[in-house]
Amino acid sequence: MPQPALELADIFRQHGPDYRQTHGLPLYQHRLMQAIENCRTPVLGGVVEWCDHCQYTHIHYRSCRNRHCPKCQGIARAKWLEQRTAELLPVEYFHVVFTIPEEIARIAFYNKEAIYDLLFRNVSETLPTIARDPKHLGAEIGFFAVLHTWGQNLHLHPHLHCVVPGGGISPEGAWKACLPGFFLPVRVLSRLFRRLFLKALRQAHADGLLHFFGDLENLANPAAFHDHLAPLENKEWVVYAKRPFGGPLQVLEYLGRYTHRVAISNQRLVALEEGLVSFRWKDYRHPQRPKVTTLPAEEFIRQFLLHSLPRGFQRIRYFGLLANCHRAAKLELCRRLLASPCADLLPRLPESIVHRLAQHLCPRCGVGILARVQVWAPSHGPVPLRADSS
Repeated sequence: MPQPALELADIFRQHGPDYRQTHGLPLYQHRLMQAIENCRTPVLGGVVEWCDHCQYTHIHYRSCRNRHCPKCQGIARAKWLEQRTAELLPVEYFHVVFTIPEEIARIAFYNKEAIYDLLFRNVSETLPTIARDPKHLGAEIGFFAVLHTWGQNLHLHPHLHCVVPGGGISPEGAWKACLPGFFLPVRVLSRLFRRLFLKALRQAHADGLLHFFGDLENLANPAAFHDHLAPLENKEWVVYAKRPFGGPLQVLEYLGRYTHRVAISNQRLVALEEGLVSFRWKDYRHPQRPKVTTLPAEEFIRQFLLHSLPRGFQRIRYFGLLANCHRAAKLELCRRLLASPCADLLPRLPESIVHRLAQHLCPRCGVGILARVQVWAPSHGPVPLRADSS
């Protein structure tokens, strides 16, 4: 893919120092910005590699590996997909999305870790509870969930994407498949999710786990907090199921472009001129007409940092049959119940992912093996405006 004309790192290098001087940022956001600024530059060091077939010399600067960096997700995504390939089952897969209302998203602005943990916890209770109900599926299910906190326009929009195999293990120990093209009723999911989340949110407030500042400072008062949440008890919360995947290969292709997304990719950046950043975004009400928004660089950085996650926070989590503690044993049982040999079911990784995993091949001839001939130590000199990341 050709290098974009403008990168997030360019914006951070030009306007990041002033932003950090004038805004009180937590340490993890300071490190995030500096990591993106230094990514694939001499500051982080690099290696010189030589091809034993065409004698091409390849200079490769090290990446920052920060999960918010748009240039560092390709290899992380490829390795994660390689691990997930062996866990797929030969069944229909479903994609269910849980969204919290704007009134709670405003609370998340000051309480990221607490609200996002509640989102994971209550979704992990909602899906299995409805799935175990004999009126619905009547089985134990497994799934994994990916947290996204942004909309296309960079506004705060926390929601959870869940990828779920279409079936589970019944109380009798047999595999029970869902109806073709239908997993669980979204209205039932939405109402249980609403009830569980509001109950947990009130408990978190009573336990003093939530903090309020600025225009929400009055919500520290229990009565004001109760009044803030009261309208949400009768509001329909957005839970929806997308079209089911056609099979394991389609799941891989979807995950390959979705799980390791960041708030904005370099390809969506249009221009940085006179302190203004322009970027493209898709309005899903009019998907055929991409829009361009222009923001002051300071506001653009602020909105990007809205979606930075605290250090150590896990944005991809596994539940039920796929929980880390017993995933291997449960998957083996599912395959036995489905009477499907594991080796015969594993789909091939998409070619783009295979290519990323084969990084030792020469990028010019695609045949020779790159041998490391020199290592450059990290440098603390000035960062070039655009580093060679070949």
